[in-house]
Amino acid sequence: MARSAANDRGGPRERDDSRRDGAGRDDAGPDAPADSSPPALAIEGVSKRFGSGEASVLAVDDVSLTVERGSIVGLLGPNGAGKTTLIKCALGIVLPDAGSVRVFGTDVGDGRRAAYANVDAMLEGARNDYWRLTVRENLRYFATIAGVDPDSVQARHDRLLDRLELTAKADTPVRDLSRGMKQKVSLASVLAGGADLVFLDEPTLGLDVESSRTLRRELRRLAREEGLTIVLSSHDMGVIEDVCDRVVMMANGRIVADDTVGALLSGTERDVVRVVSADIDDRVVATLRERFDVRAVEAGPGAAGRDGRGSTAVEVAAAGDALYDLMDALREAGVTVEDVRTVRPELEEVFVDLTGMESGGSGTVGDDRTAAEPRGRSS
Repeated sequence: MARSAANDRGGPRERDDSRRDGAGRDDAGPDAPADSSPPALAIEGVSKRFGSGEASVLAVDDVSLTVERGSIVGLLGPNGAGKTTLIKCALGIVLPDAGSVRVFGTDVGDGRRAAYANVDAMLEGARNDYWRLTVRENLRYFATIAGVDPDSVQARHDRLLDRLELTAKADTPVRDLSRGMKQKVSLASVLAGGADLVFLDEPTLGLDVESSRTLRRELRRLAREEGLTIVLSSHDMGVIEDVCDRVVMMANGRIVADDTVGALLSGTERDVVRVVSADIDDRVVATLRERFDVRAVEAGPGAAGRDGRGSTAVEVAAAGDALYDLMDALREAGVTVEDVRTVRPELEEVFVDLTGMESGGSGTVGDDRTAAEPRGRSS
C-alpha cells in the first residue's frame, strides 16, 4: 500500500469524519462554484523509461490525464501497457523522466508532503496489510500512519467493517482469513484514514461473485455520498463497466481511448443484428455475405427459434438504414424471421478493437512490474 507521503508527516492528528474537499480543507459548502477547485489528479506529459540502450523499455510515453473530484476512473490495458508504472508515477513511487503530476492542485515536485496528504493506494502484488494484526488493528494502524487519530474515526471503521461484511472477522488476525477476505481488508485499510483520492489496482482479485458485488456497491457509494475520487485498474471488464464513470485505455505506454463506457460502446461500428430462422440455409447465408458484413453463423440447438425447430442464427452488421435492407433481403429469400434482436458490443470487444490485444494478454513494452521498479509499500 502506498504510504509515501503519510509517513513524512508528524504524529497522528485528530480529524472528524465529515466530508472535506480534496485538499484536506473544510468543505466549501453547496454554494461553492463547481470549478473553484483544481482536479484531484492532473498528469501532464509523463514519460518513463526503464534501463538504457537497446534493452531499455519505454513503459509510459507522453501521457496526459485529468481526474475530476468525486469521479471513478477505470484504467484498462493489457499486461505491459504501462498502467502500473503510470499509477506509481502518480503516487511518487516511481519518478517520471519527463512531465508533471499535480494532486489536488499541488505539484508533486514542489511539495510531496502536501500533495500526498490525502492519497492512498492498494497495489497488486504488494503486502497491503500486516497479517499478524487483526482486521480492526489494521484499520487503526493505517489510520494512524495517515496522520489520523484512530479513535476519532472509530465510527467510520465500524461502517467500513459492516459494509464490507467484515464485522464478524474484526478481531481475527488477517493471516487466518481467506484470500478474498484479505482483499477486502486491504480495501478497508486504504479507506481507514479518510483519504480523498485512492488508487486501486485489481481490487476484486480473489473475490467471489457476491464479495465483488459488495465491493463495487461500496465504491459507488463512497464516490456518490462522500466525494471519494477513485482511480481503478482492473482486467475485469465487468467491474470497470459497473463502477466507473469514465474509462482510460492504454496500450504500448500511451492512452488510446478516454471516454465514458456508454460513449465507447456507442462509438463503435460493431452494432450487430442477430436473426434466427429455420429458413436460413447455406444458400441464404451466401446471399447475405454478398451484400452484408456477416459476423457469425450459428446452427443447432443454441440457435433454436420460438417454435423449437432446429434453426440457424446469423449475425449481421446492419445499423441504421442497413437494417431495412437486411429485412428486405431476408423477405426476398423467403425467410420467415422467428427472432430478431440487436447485439450491442461489450467493453471487451471495444478494448480488443482499440488495443489489438486481450485485456489479460501480453503487451509489447514488457511487464508493468519490471525489475527496475520498486515494489510494494513505501513506508
